[in-house]
Amino acid sequence: MSETMRVMNGGVGLHVEVAGPADAPGLPILCVHGWPELSHSWRHQLAHFAGLGRRIAALDVRGYGKSDKPWPIADYRMSVITDDIAAVIDALGGRAILFGHDWGAPIVWNTALRHEGRVAAVAGLSVPYMPVGDMSFLDMARAIYKDRFFYQLYFQEEGRVEMELGGDPLALHKIYFGLSAAKTDVQFLMNKPATAGLLDGIAAPETLPPWMAEADMAVFVEAFRAGGWRGPINRYRAQDLDFAERDSVKGRRITQPACFIAGEQDVVRSFVPGVDLFADAGAHCDDFRGTTLIPGVGHWVQQEAPRETNAALEAFVMGL
Repeated sequence: MSETMRVMNGGVGLHVEVAGPADAPGLPILCVHGWPELSHSWRHQLAHFAGLGRRIAALDVRGYGKSDKPWPIADYRMSVITDDIAAVIDALGGRAILFGHDWGAPIVWNTALRHEGRVAAVAGLSVPYMPVGDMSFLDMARAIYKDRFFYQLYFQEEGRVEMELGGDPLALHKIYFGLSAAKTDVQFLMNKPATAGLLDGIAAPETLPPWMAEADMAVFVEAFRAGGWRGPINRYRAQDLDFAERDSVKGRRITQPACFIAGEQDVVRSFVPGVDLFADAGAHCDDFRGTTLIPGVGHWVQQEAPRETNAALEAFVMGL
């Protein structure tokens, strides 16, 4: 049983896919995707938890898919997007368990801080929780990657990456392949010459990896063809604005039950040279239920390894 909802936050409409019985026992689960993804990234989790009789939903984050795509960068601040998540939680009954992958992980971590009473528990995939400190992530990246390519710095110039990705019909094929276990090329995202483009040096795969069916890839390709790239990229551009309004979350710990799940070969763990960002993923969580690192898996953990990811998520949910 599946349905869709349209949830409004202010003037922005959010598309939400919902599965499982409306009268399901237990709290609903809400899944939040990252870049460049969609609610469809959670298709395996929706099917799995609905099959267990749970109510589970996944939204298209603002800027993506069938959700609205405001133009201003300020409309993609973390404070605004966490308000979106709170609005969807309210539509689901007022309190929920959150799963988030890639950018969706910082979004759910921050929703747990900014809307604490609405979030019962939180599972972060690919990006562990790291509290805001006295330096913005972009300033840290500017220092680490001075005179070298780092994708989030490249994304700051309005229009350039939109033109690059929008002009390549195989952009998504290259991104999904390049960050999967089949490739996992860290130079895709960083350490190239500073003048490089995102897709430089990355060829499209001759065939899609077995975890990405042609029909599923077509869903992503059509969504980005229709909606463009500005909204998704604006989340990266809003990070300095996030830092300017950090006071309510600075230095705070996650108090809700939490867990972390990622592929062992995820490039995110190498973002800071010489540091394994996955080594102590629960360091800033008060009730950390453990880390699951899945061997032979890259960045797209819930799509590359749905069985193992679902098992870890189910164990987390059933242990609450």
